[in-house]
Amino acid sequence: MKVFTYSEARQNLSKLLKIAQSEEVEIRRRDGAAFSLVSKGGEEKSPFDVPGIKTKASTQNILDAVRKSRMG
Repeated sequence: MKVFTYSEARQNLSKLLKIAQSEEVEIRRRDGAAFSLVSKGGEEKSPFDVPGIKTKASTQNILDAVRKSRMG
């Protein structure tokens, strides 16, 4: 576990977050309070990266449905 002071953490936030991706990071304040920073995990994926679905709808069916929904 890496330990940073509050000042070091502020000055090196990007580096600190990079380290936290692989291990726990502790930040200590002058008053003795200590905080742990841990990555939530998971892969770095786009929220738009979703699995596809199989359907019998054709491109034309989809375009017709979109047109119809826009018309009211």
